[in-house]
Amino acid sequence: MPPRYDDIGHRLKAFRLGSGLSAEEVAKRIGISRTALYRFEKGEVVKIDTLEKLADLLAVSLPTLLGVGVEYIASAVTYFERMRQIEETAEHIIVLAGPLSYLLASDAFNATLGELLKESIPENIEDRARAEAEVEEIIMVLRQRKENYRRRQPAIVNLIAASEITRFLINGLVGRLDLPEKVRRERRAIARAEVEHFARIMGDEPIGVQIGIVPETLPHTGFQIFRQPDRQIVSLSPFRLGEEPNVRVGVAMITSAPEALALHHKAAEGMWHRALKGAAAAKFLRDLAARHRE
Repeated sequence: MPPRYDDIGHRLKAFRLGSGLSAEEVAKRIGISRTALYRFEKGEVVKIDTLEKLADLLAVSLPTLLGVGVEYIASAVTYFERMRQIEETAEHIIVLAGPLSYLLASDAFNATLGELLKESIPENIEDRARAEAEVEEIIMVLRQRKENYRRRQPAIVNLIAASEITRFLINGLVGRLDLPEKVRRERRAIARAEVEHFARIMGDEPIGVQIGIVPETLPHTGFQIFRQPDRQIVSLSPFRLGEEPNVRVGVAMITSAPEALALHHKAAEGMWHRALKGAAAAKFLRDLAARHRE
């Protein structure tokens, strides 16, 4: 299969954002103009020796930049930017990314998310300013994803683990557990409101949205399956938003390998078959939220 230069450009932009380097810095270090770099990021053909320089500078393998086999991503900024790019042409998305799908989350969830992610940064981290800047970059990318989803409205299937929702209600929307009790109460109230928001979505039964509550423990590492007009893609990620957030450590993977797609489709179909759906799922969430009301 010939290389897709638009995909190469997308990956290049995502890894450049994740590196923390500006376009001007990247261009200067490898001896090209910023305009040329932007053209590459938009999908213009780029010489292999230039790609090799870019891969070295951005600390990514050339095969990953080319999309040969599996993309390995160690930056949450890069990963969420890749999700934004893939979602731009996705027609159908299956999401297992606990406890709740970001694309379906409420505006109140979004309003708290930045503070939540900054709370999750360790106190003794060496470069806190850089870590907080990365959170700001993540929030910007996530907002673009949400805007894109609301504009395009691709079909979405969201699998949710009942155990994760329960823990989400107990702990609240927090980045760490040692917050003052007043803050914990406020965040538990936000978590309840978010669970009730998802129950309302189920009750409204909007076209193109399906939510299933799986009554068993699900993998802590989430995955998403995207169907585009000409291919399917699966992503596996340790990066989490909401309950027990993680945007700092781990390696995500993106691939179109047939075996990976087949296995994840099979897992998703099995979970969907066992899941509570529709009115039963909505009632389950409402009852769960009511039991954890303070």
